[in-house]
Amino acid sequence: MSRNFAEKIDHTLLKATATKDDILKLCKEAADYQFFSVCVNPIWVSTAKKALEGTDVRVCTVVGFPLGASPASVKAFETKQAIAEGADEIDMVIPIGAFLSGDNDTTYTHIAAVKEAAGDRIVKVILETSYLTDEDIVQGCELSVKAGADFVKTSTGFSDGGATLKHVSLMKGAVREQAKVKASGGIRDRQTMQAMVEVGADRVGASASVAIVTSS
Repeated sequence: MSRNFAEKIDHTLLKATATKDDILKLCKEAADYQFFSVCVNPIWVSTAKKALEGTDVRVCTVVGFPLGASPASVKAFETKQAIAEGADEIDMVIPIGAFLSGDNDTTYTHIAAVKEAAGDRIVKVILETSYLTDEDIVQGCELSVKAGADFVKTSTGFSDGGATLKHVSLMKGAVREQAKVKASGGIRDRQTMQAMVEVGADRVGASASVAIVTSS
C-alpha cells in the first residue's frame, strides 16, 4: 500500500463508547501510518489535537451528527467551538428530513451557515445517500457546491447503508471540479477502497484503516 493511498484516509472513530484511550490509540495509528486525518466526535477534538502535535495528521470532527436535525444556528455554533478547540476539518450532516420534504432553502442555509462559521477550514457535507434517490443525490451535491462546500460525503456510517460505487460515481459527476468527494460507510478492505478511489473518491472515511493499508 503506497503512502499516497494512506493519505486519502480519514481514520475514524465515532462510536458513543469510545474512551480517551481509544482516541489516543486512533491518533497513534494515524501518525504511524500517515493517514490524512483522524475523525472524532467533538468532545475529543482537543485531545486529538494535543496527541497529534508535531505530526502532519489533521483533526476532523462532525457537526449535526448523525441525524442532521439540529438547527442551522446550532451547527454553526458547533463548528466554531470545534475550530476553537483545534479542528481542521468539519463533516456536517444536512437536515435530511427537510431535504426529503423538498425544502432546498433550509438545506442550503444549513450548509452555508457551517461554511461561514468554518472560515477557511474544509467543510464536507454528508448527504446520507442510502436515504436518497439518484435525483436527490445530484440535487444535494448541487446545493452543497452552491453553498460553498469543499466536499460532498456519502454517509455517516450510522444509517441503513454506506458508500456505494454507484453513488460515489454519481456524486463525482454532479460536483464536477467544483468540490471533492468523500466515500464513507462500510469500507473495510483494500479492494473496496481502491474501487472507491477509481470511481472518484478523493478521500475515504474508515474505521478499519489499519486493516486497509496493511492488507495485501
